[in-house]
Amino acid sequence: MANIKSAKKRVKVIQAKTLQNKMTKSALKTAIKKADSCEKADVALAIKKVDQAASKGLIHKNKAARKKSQLAKKLNG
Repeated sequence: MANIKSAKKRVKVIQAKTLQNKMTKSALKTAIKKADSCEKADVALAIKKVDQAASKGLIHKNKAARKKSQLAKKLNG
């Protein structure tokens, strides 16, 4: 366990950010699963969640592009 005050704070901050990242990733996975129904609104929401995750650095931008392409392919054909 950390002894320095700033290190203790960093531990707390990292735990909070880890929870936020887990929540966002979970919401992303849920949105992608719902998009399998191929309804336009669900696909649009999933694409939005993918963009948000990429902008926050949760997923790589190339992975985001790949997911968006896969979602569009499901919707269109």
